[in-house]
Amino acid sequence: MNKNLRKAVIAGNWKMNKTPAEAAALISEMKPLVADAGCDVVLCVPFIDIPAAVEAAKGSNIAIGAENIHFKASGAYTGEISADMLTEAGVKYVVVGHSERRQYFGETDQTVNLRTLAAVNAGLTAIVCVGETLEQRELGYTETLLKFQTKMALTNVSADQLKNIIIAYEPVWAIGTGVTATAEQADEGNGYVRAAIAEMYGADVAETVTVQYGGSMNAGNAEELLGKVNVDGGLIGGASLKAQDFSVIVKAAGK
Repeated sequence: MNKNLRKAVIAGNWKMNKTPAEAAALISEMKPLVADAGCDVVLCVPFIDIPAAVEAAKGSNIAIGAENIHFKASGAYTGEISADMLTEAGVKYVVVGHSERRQYFGETDQTVNLRTLAAVNAGLTAIVCVGETLEQRELGYTETLLKFQTKMALTNVSADQLKNIIIAYEPVWAIGTGVTATAEQADEGNGYVRAAIAEMYGADVAETVTVQYGGSMNAGNAEELLGKVNVDGGLIGGASLKAQDFSVIVKAAGK
């Protein structure tokens, strides 16, 4: 991390876990553990949990995010949530294009771009996910794919809007599998993302963008991963559901 140039951000992605009551209890447990964080702390929670999470996080340094956003302001899109709905509910961040959304719900590079634009146009900070499968890595396409996904996601995003975007490199082969990229692989992948941003906006701008690592970062490996120059934080899955583990990662990002 280079905190002189960009913010370190640790964001929990709860996925489809926790009822509103459980969410409030977990956040109440987390608040004192992360109160002195030397990084930004975010919890991205299921839609149904947002009101309870916002209320529970009041007065703390924890910002609440959502796990998805639709690119239209309103309309016949059953089951979707608009940017205005999220902002009025108190959401500050939103995950866009998570590998599970791509795999199970038909997200494409084009819809990821539209959702990213909807988020930043509404003043939300978008955590945009990119990543390769194991097959793509073994075929040697990691750099090509990460650069393509990054550039597609940022199409029509202005340099000013880029200030409200975080990119999360999440190798698909390390999501929920217990397999973690080595610190060197994580740094390399994040470096490809930063290189793609540099090709679009220039090297100086690219150095200001927070690029997280999002593949099974946990309390045991966070310090090593976060010690790499291109790893500016983490998008945390399972470990964000355990207050103590999450706080260890937050502390590692504050060093």
